[in-house]
Amino acid sequence: MIGSQHSARQDTVRASYDSVAALYSDLARNALDEQPLDGALITAFAELVRRGGGRVVDAGCGPGHNTARLRSLGLDASGVDLSPEMVALARAEYPEQRFDEGSLTALDAGDGALGGVLSWYSVIHLAPELLPEVLAEFHRVLAPGGHLLLGFFHAEGDEPEEFDHKVAPAYRLPLDLIAGLARAAGLAEIARMVREPGENERFLHGRLLLRRPG
Repeated sequence: MIGSQHSARQDTVRASYDSVAALYSDLARNALDEQPLDGALITAFAELVRRGGGRVVDAGCGPGHNTARLRSLGLDASGVDLSPEMVALARAEYPEQRFDEGSLTALDAGDGALGGVLSWYSVIHLAPELLPEVLAEFHRVLAPGGHLLLGFFHAEGDEPEEFDHKVAPAYRLPLDLIAGLARAAGLAEIARMVREPGENERFLHGRLLLRRPG
């Protein structure tokens, strides 16, 4: 039953992002430039990955803007997204990089193959019961010493809170809950941040930087 619900939810998220891909790409293009703290955290993540070496995957890359930023920071970065239209836009704008269709629950990477994974607002569209599976998948593909950076909308309570996301069904996620699930998946916390909503934003934002020990 959970599998069929997950498949139906994926179909909804895919279709929703396909329908707004071009508009979303335009709106998201300068998002990190407008939030210096977010940009600084991604830069720090890139530095950590560079020191350890290895490829990085932008998991839920959308139109590829963050994937391109990772490349500009010296990383061998590729992207994966559920939406074919998003992948097509990313390939057209950044032809020097690799972009593939795919799911967070089954990344196309071998065990321990990656130096880093960026998951920037992609886990918010998962049903909460799938979060342990996805965090275990991130752990699987990371090499020992590899890093994971998660960005999501933060919920101040103890449980995920569904909200009216403008594109697809989504949840706000308590930072402590995600940190605990990541720890259970074998990932060690390095740093965390809660950012206040910026102009035209509604919610707090959570960031969690993690490392696969080894």
